[in-house]
Amino acid sequence: MTVEVWLPFRSDDIEGLPQGLTYRFWDGGQKFPANPAHCAFYIVPYMKGSEVAVRPMAAMTSVRVVQTLSVGVDHVQPGLGLLPKGVRLCNARGAHEASTAELALTLILASLRGIPDFVRGQDQEDWRSGFRPALAGKSILIVGYGSVGAAIDDRLAPFEPARVARVARHGRESPRGSVQPLSRLPDLLPEFDVVVLGTPLTEGTKGMVNADFLARMKDGALLVNVARGGVVDTRALLAELETGRITAAVDVTDPEPLPAGHPLWHAPGLLISPHAGGATSGFWVRIKRLLSTQLNRFAQGEQLVNIVLVTGEEGQAPGRGTGAATRG
Repeated sequence: MTVEVWLPFRSDDIEGLPQGLTYRFWDGGQKFPANPAHCAFYIVPYMKGSEVAVRPMAAMTSVRVVQTLSVGVDHVQPGLGLLPKGVRLCNARGAHEASTAELALTLILASLRGIPDFVRGQDQEDWRSGFRPALAGKSILIVGYGSVGAAIDDRLAPFEPARVARVARHGRESPRGSVQPLSRLPDLLPEFDVVVLGTPLTEGTKGMVNADFLARMKDGALLVNVARGGVVDTRALLAELETGRITAAVDVTDPEPLPAGHPLWHAPGLLISPHAGGATSGFWVRIKRLLSTQLNRFAQGEQLVNIVLVTGEEGQAPGRGTGAATRG
Protein backbone atom coordinates (compact mmCIF):
# COMPACT_ATOMS: atom_id res chain seq x y z
CA MET A 1 0.00 0.00 0.00
CA THR A 2 1.33 3.44 -0.97
CA VAL A 3 2.15 5.78 1.92
CA GLU A 4 2.06 9.35 0.65
CA VAL A 5 3.99 12.30 2.04
CA TRP A 6 3.19 15.87 0.99
CA LEU A 7 6.38 17.93 0.92
CA PRO A 8 6.81 21.68 0.21
CA PHE A 9 10.28 20.83 -1.20
CA ARG A 10 11.34 18.50 -3.98
CA SER A 11 12.22 15.19 -2.35
CA ASP A 12 15.60 15.06 -4.11
CA ASP A 13 16.53 18.31 -2.32
CA ILE A 14 16.52 16.53 1.06
CA GLU A 15 19.25 14.05 1.89
CA GLY A 16 18.52 10.85 3.75
CA LEU A 17 14.80 10.49 3.10
CA PRO A 18 13.58 6.93 3.66
CA GLN A 19 12.75 4.65 0.77
CA GLY A 20 9.29 3.13 0.48
CA LEU A 21 7.32 6.37 0.84
CA THR A 22 5.73 8.23 -2.04
CA TYR A 23 6.63 11.91 -2.03
CA ARG A 24 4.27 14.53 -3.46
CA PHE A 25 5.46 18.11 -3.94
CA TRP A 26 2.99 20.79 -2.83
CA ASP A 27 4.06 24.31 -1.90
CA GLY A 28 0.57 25.76 -1.51
CA GLY A 29 -0.51 26.08 -5.13
CA GLN A 30 -4.16 25.97 -6.12
CA LYS A 31 -3.86 22.47 -7.59
CA PHE A 32 -3.19 19.60 -5.19
CA PRO A 33 -0.49 17.09 -6.25
CA ALA A 34 -2.76 14.12 -5.53
CA ASN A 35 -5.93 13.19 -3.67
CA PRO A 36 -5.58 14.62 -0.11
CA ALA A 37 -7.41 11.54 1.21
CA HIS A 38 -4.31 9.47 0.44
CA CYS A 39 -1.87 11.70 2.33
CA ALA A 40 -0.42 10.09 5.48
CA PHE A 41 2.20 12.71 6.41
CA TYR A 42 1.42 16.37 5.67
CA ILE A 43 4.27 18.90 5.82
CA VAL A 44 2.65 22.34 5.81
CA PRO A 45 3.96 24.90 3.25
CA TYR A 46 6.14 27.52 4.91
CA MET A 47 4.97 31.10 5.42
CA LYS A 48 1.92 30.70 3.17
CA GLY A 49 -0.66 31.61 5.80
CA SER A 50 -3.53 29.82 7.48
CA GLU A 51 -5.80 29.60 4.43
CA VAL A 52 -3.21 27.61 2.49
CA ALA A 53 -2.19 25.49 5.48
CA VAL A 54 -5.76 24.43 6.26
CA ARG A 55 -7.08 24.09 2.68
CA PRO A 56 -6.44 20.34 2.21
CA MET A 57 -6.96 19.27 5.82
CA ALA A 58 -10.69 18.52 5.72
CA ALA A 59 -10.08 15.98 2.95
CA MET A 60 -7.08 14.34 4.65
CA THR A 61 -8.99 11.37 6.01
CA SER A 62 -5.91 9.12 6.19
CA VAL A 63 -3.40 11.58 7.58
CA ARG A 64 -1.39 10.49 10.61
CA VAL A 65 1.07 13.38 11.02
CA VAL A 66 0.90 17.12 10.39
CA GLN A 67 4.34 18.75 10.50
CA THR A 68 4.77 22.52 10.52
CA LEU A 69 7.97 24.23 9.42
CA SER A 70 7.49 26.86 12.12
CA VAL A 71 7.64 26.62 15.87
CA GLY A 72 4.24 28.30 16.17
CA VAL A 73 1.23 26.23 15.11
CA ASP A 74 -1.49 28.89 15.22
CA HIS A 75 -1.80 28.87 11.41
CA VAL A 76 -2.93 25.20 11.38
CA GLN A 77 -5.09 25.38 14.48
CA PRO A 78 -8.31 26.21 12.54
CA GLY A 79 -7.99 22.90 10.69
CA LEU A 80 -7.27 20.59 13.62
CA GLY A 81 -10.96 19.91 14.23
CA LEU A 82 -11.26 18.68 10.63
CA LEU A 83 -8.70 15.91 11.12
CA PRO A 84 -9.27 12.32 12.25
CA LYS A 85 -8.64 11.43 15.86
CA GLY A 86 -5.08 10.49 16.73
CA VAL A 87 -3.21 12.72 14.28
CA ARG A 88 0.12 13.92 15.69
CA LEU A 89 0.84 17.63 15.23
CA CYS A 90 4.57 18.36 15.27
CA ASN A 91 6.37 21.69 15.09
CA ALA A 92 9.86 22.78 13.99
CA ARG A 93 11.37 23.36 17.41
CA GLY A 94 15.13 23.64 16.98
CA ALA A 95 15.03 25.05 13.44
CA HIS A 96 14.32 28.72 14.15
CA GLU A 97 15.60 29.60 17.60
CA ALA A 98 19.09 30.77 16.59
CA SER A 99 17.89 32.94 13.72
CA THR A 100 15.01 34.43 15.69
CA ALA A 101 17.25 35.23 18.64
CA GLU A 102 19.71 36.91 16.27
CA LEU A 103 16.95 39.13 14.94
CA ALA A 104 15.69 39.95 18.44
CA LEU A 105 19.17 41.18 19.38
CA THR A 106 19.39 43.05 16.09
CA LEU A 107 16.10 44.86 16.73
CA ILE A 108 17.13 45.76 20.28
CA LEU A 109 20.53 47.09 19.24
CA ALA A 110 19.24 48.88 16.13
CA SER A 111 16.52 50.62 18.13
CA LEU A 112 18.71 51.63 21.06
CA ARG A 113 21.64 52.81 18.94
CA GLY A 114 19.44 54.65 16.43
CA ILE A 115 20.38 52.67 13.32
CA PRO A 116 17.17 53.59 11.41
CA ASP A 117 17.99 57.26 11.96
CA PHE A 118 21.54 56.71 10.72
CA VAL A 119 20.19 55.12 7.52
CA ARG A 120 17.83 58.03 6.95
CA GLY A 121 20.72 60.40 7.55
CA GLN A 122 22.87 58.56 5.03
CA ASP A 123 20.09 58.81 2.44
CA GLN A 124 20.08 62.59 3.00
CA GLU A 125 23.88 62.96 3.37
CA ASP A 126 23.25 64.18 6.93
CA TRP A 127 25.86 63.35 9.63
CA ARG A 128 23.64 62.56 12.64
CA SER A 129 26.13 62.15 15.47
CA GLY A 130 25.38 62.17 19.18
CA PHE A 131 25.02 59.92 22.21
CA ARG A 132 22.62 56.96 22.05
CA PRO A 133 21.45 54.42 24.64
CA ALA A 134 23.52 51.23 25.04
CA LEU A 135 22.31 47.71 25.73
CA ALA A 136 24.97 47.34 28.42
CA GLY A 137 23.46 48.23 31.76
CA LYS A 138 19.86 47.85 30.58
CA SER A 139 17.28 45.63 32.30
CA ILE A 140 15.58 43.11 30.00
CA LEU A 141 12.29 41.26 30.52
CA ILE A 142 11.62 38.21 28.32
CA VAL A 143 7.89 37.42 28.18
CA GLY A 144 7.48 33.85 26.95
CA TYR A 145 10.36 31.61 27.95
CA GLY A 146 10.34 28.62 25.65
CA SER A 147 13.17 27.64 23.33
CA VAL A 148 13.13 31.01 21.54
CA GLY A 149 13.13 32.98 24.80
CA ALA A 150 16.00 30.87 26.10
CA ALA A 151 17.98 31.43 22.89
CA ILE A 152 17.50 35.18 23.25
CA ASP A 153 18.59 34.97 26.88
CA ASP A 154 21.79 33.12 25.91
CA ARG A 155 22.72 35.79 23.38
CA LEU A 156 22.07 38.68 25.74
CA ALA A 157 24.78 37.66 28.19
CA PRO A 158 27.82 39.07 26.30
CA PHE A 159 26.13 42.49 26.08
CA GLU A 160 26.32 42.94 29.84
CA PRO A 161 22.71 43.77 30.71
CA ALA A 162 22.17 44.89 34.28
CA ARG A 163 19.38 42.39 34.78
CA VAL A 164 17.44 39.79 32.81
CA ALA A 165 14.09 38.48 34.05
CA ARG A 166 11.96 35.77 32.52
CA VAL A 167 8.20 35.19 32.53
CA ALA A 168 6.30 32.09 31.44
CA ARG A 169 2.91 30.55 32.13
CA HIS A 170 4.37 28.66 35.07
CA GLY A 171 7.33 29.62 37.23
CA ARG A 172 10.36 27.33 37.24
CA GLU A 173 14.14 27.30 37.28
CA SER A 174 16.16 27.54 34.08
CA PRO A 175 19.92 27.27 33.39
CA ARG A 176 20.03 31.09 33.28
CA GLY A 177 17.96 31.69 36.40
CA SER A 178 14.43 31.77 37.76
CA VAL A 179 11.43 32.00 35.44
CA GLN A 180 8.58 33.95 37.02
CA PRO A 181 4.92 32.93 36.60
CA LEU A 182 2.71 35.01 34.32
CA SER A 183 0.82 36.31 37.34
CA ARG A 184 3.91 38.42 38.21
CA LEU A 185 3.94 40.23 34.87
CA PRO A 186 1.94 43.36 35.87
CA ASP A 187 4.31 44.04 38.75
CA LEU A 188 7.44 43.41 36.68
CA LEU A 189 6.64 45.58 33.65
CA PRO A 190 7.44 48.97 35.26
CA GLU A 191 10.95 47.79 36.21
CA PHE A 192 12.43 47.03 32.78
CA ASP A 193 14.05 49.03 30.00
CA VAL A 194 13.40 46.43 27.28
CA VAL A 195 10.46 44.01 27.08
CA VAL A 196 10.87 41.16 24.55
CA LEU A 197 7.81 39.15 23.50
CA GLY A 198 8.26 35.46 22.65
CA THR A 199 4.79 34.13 23.47
CA PRO A 200 2.70 31.83 21.28
CA LEU A 201 -0.54 33.18 19.82
CA THR A 202 -3.41 31.47 21.63
CA GLU A 203 -6.83 32.53 22.87
CA GLY A 204 -5.14 33.39 26.14
CA THR A 205 -2.39 35.56 24.63
CA LYS A 206 -4.27 37.25 21.80
CA GLY A 207 -4.20 40.99 22.48
CA MET A 208 -2.32 40.38 25.73
CA VAL A 209 -0.19 43.47 25.11
CA ASN A 210 -3.07 45.89 25.49
CA ALA A 211 -3.39 49.47 26.73
CA ASP A 212 -2.96 48.43 30.35
CA PHE A 213 0.15 46.34 29.58
CA LEU A 214 1.74 49.22 27.64
CA ALA A 215 0.81 51.80 30.28
CA ARG A 216 2.65 49.73 32.91
CA MET A 217 5.87 49.81 30.92
CA LYS A 218 8.62 52.09 32.12
CA ASP A 219 8.93 55.57 30.58
CA GLY A 220 11.38 55.32 27.69
CA ALA A 221 11.12 51.51 27.50
CA LEU A 222 11.47 49.53 24.28
CA LEU A 223 8.95 46.82 23.30
CA VAL A 224 10.31 44.09 20.97
CA ASN A 225 7.93 41.58 19.37
CA VAL A 226 9.40 38.47 17.73
CA ALA A 227 6.37 36.34 18.59
CA ARG A 228 3.13 36.90 16.66
CA GLY A 229 1.46 40.14 15.65
CA GLY A 230 -1.83 39.19 17.29
CA VAL A 231 -0.22 39.13 20.73
CA VAL A 232 -0.20 42.95 20.56
CA ASP A 233 -3.30 45.16 20.34
CA THR A 234 -2.33 47.27 17.32
CA ARG A 235 -4.56 50.22 18.21
CA ALA A 236 -3.23 50.33 21.75
CA LEU A 237 0.37 50.21 20.48
CA LEU A 238 -0.27 53.03 18.01
CA ALA A 239 -1.84 55.17 20.72
CA GLU A 240 1.12 54.64 23.07
CA LEU A 241 3.71 55.29 20.36
CA GLU A 242 1.99 58.55 19.44
CA THR A 243 2.67 59.83 22.95
CA GLY A 244 6.41 59.22 22.50
CA ARG A 245 6.59 57.62 25.96
CA ILE A 246 7.86 54.24 24.69
CA THR A 247 9.39 52.90 21.48
CA ALA A 248 8.96 49.54 19.74
CA ALA A 249 10.61 47.17 17.28
CA VAL A 250 8.47 44.44 15.74
CA ASP A 251 9.11 41.55 13.37
CA VAL A 252 5.42 40.68 13.26
CA THR A 253 2.30 42.80 12.90
CA ASP A 254 -1.48 42.57 13.00
CA PRO A 255 -2.51 42.62 10.18
CA GLU A 256 0.26 40.81 8.34
CA PRO A 257 1.65 41.43 5.82
CA LEU A 258 1.23 45.08 6.75
CA PRO A 259 -0.71 46.76 3.91
CA ALA A 260 0.33 50.00 2.27
CA GLY A 261 -1.18 53.00 4.01
CA HIS A 262 -1.44 51.34 7.42
CA PRO A 263 -0.60 53.81 10.23
CA LEU A 264 2.00 51.47 11.72
CA TRP A 265 4.30 52.25 8.79
CA HIS A 266 4.71 55.82 9.99
CA ALA A 267 4.25 55.45 13.75
CA PRO A 268 6.89 57.41 15.69
CA GLY A 269 9.58 55.37 17.42
CA LEU A 270 8.73 52.14 15.61
CA LEU A 271 11.12 49.83 13.72
CA ILE A 272 9.48 47.15 11.55
CA SER A 273 11.05 44.05 9.99
CA PRO A 274 8.91 41.88 7.65
CA HIS A 275 8.56 38.64 9.69
CA ALA A 276 12.17 37.83 8.91
CA GLY A 277 13.14 36.12 12.17
CA GLY A 278 13.45 32.56 10.90
CA ALA A 279 14.07 33.28 7.22
CA THR A 280 17.84 32.93 7.06
CA SER A 281 20.32 30.69 5.27
CA GLY A 282 20.53 28.51 8.37
CA PHE A 283 16.84 27.62 8.15
CA TRP A 284 17.16 25.32 5.13
CA VAL A 285 19.89 23.15 6.61
CA ARG A 286 18.12 22.75 9.95
CA ILE A 287 14.61 22.20 8.57
CA LYS A 288 15.71 19.60 6.02
CA ARG A 289 17.63 17.76 8.73
CA LEU A 290 14.49 17.78 10.89
CA LEU A 291 12.29 16.48 8.06
CA SER A 292 14.73 13.68 7.30
CA THR A 293 14.73 12.70 10.98
CA GLN A 294 10.95 12.80 11.26
CA LEU A 295 10.26 10.85 8.10
CA ASN A 296 12.80 8.16 8.97
CA ARG A 297 11.22 7.82 12.40
CA PHE A 298 7.77 7.67 10.80
CA ALA A 299 8.83 5.03 8.27
CA GLN A 300 10.36 2.88 11.02
CA GLY A 301 7.41 3.27 13.39
CA GLU A 302 9.45 5.17 15.97
CA GLN A 303 8.38 8.02 18.24
CA LEU A 304 8.41 11.37 16.45
CA VAL A 305 10.07 14.48 17.88
CA ASN A 306 8.42 17.83 18.62
CA ILE A 307 4.90 16.48 19.13
CA VAL A 308 2.74 19.43 20.19
CA LEU A 309 -0.53 17.53 20.51
CA VAL A 310 -2.51 14.55 19.31
CA THR A 311 -5.95 15.30 17.91
CA GLY A 312 -8.85 14.00 19.93
CA GLU A 313 -6.89 13.76 23.16
CA GLU A 314 -8.65 15.55 25.99
CA GLY A 315 -6.88 18.56 27.43
CA GLN A 316 -4.58 19.08 24.46
CA ALA A 317 -4.30 22.57 23.02
CA PRO A 318 -1.54 23.88 20.77
CA GLY A 319 0.95 26.30 22.19
CA ARG A 320 -0.78 26.81 25.51
CA GLY A 321 0.73 29.32 27.87
CA THR A 322 3.55 31.80 27.50
CA GLY A 323 6.27 29.27 28.01
CA ALA A 324 6.05 27.77 24.53
CA ALA A 325 8.28 28.75 21.68
CA THR A 326 6.54 30.46 18.80
CA ARG A 327 8.69 31.33 15.87
CA GLY A 328 8.95 30.85 12.20
